[in-house]
Amino acid sequence: MEGVKIEGEVLVVSFGKMNGFADIKEITKTKDSEGFATTSETVIASIRVYREGRHGSERWANLATFSEATDLFRFRAIPEVEVTTEHFIECDGERFDITSVENVKGRGMYTEVLAKKVVSSIGKS
Repeated sequence: MEGVKIEGEVLVVSFGKMNGFADIKEITKTKDSEGFATTSETVIASIRVYREGRHGSERWANLATFSEATDLFRFRAIPEVEVTTEHFIECDGERFDITSVENVKGRGMYTEVLAKKVVSSIGKS
């Protein structure tokens, strides 16, 4: 695969392979002057990502018993921003709840996120 290098058990993705775009968002709750609560989505960062859907690879087979994740996202670490499971990702018009966040190889260069696709139940019978 072009742009992909395997080091040990961790896959390191070159910048050229990160060809998707995503927003990392959080839900912000505010109160107006009359005391009514309002929720809104705030973009924490807009980033380039490598996105891998769940499939039959050995890596996903190892994760299958422990995770309900549907997608894996890899991106460069964002200075002074800590991505947590409280955040969510919007990519290609779809929303993903973050189930786990990992600092790849502990170097602080890349972040790997496992996320579960949110499927709306509105309009389904």
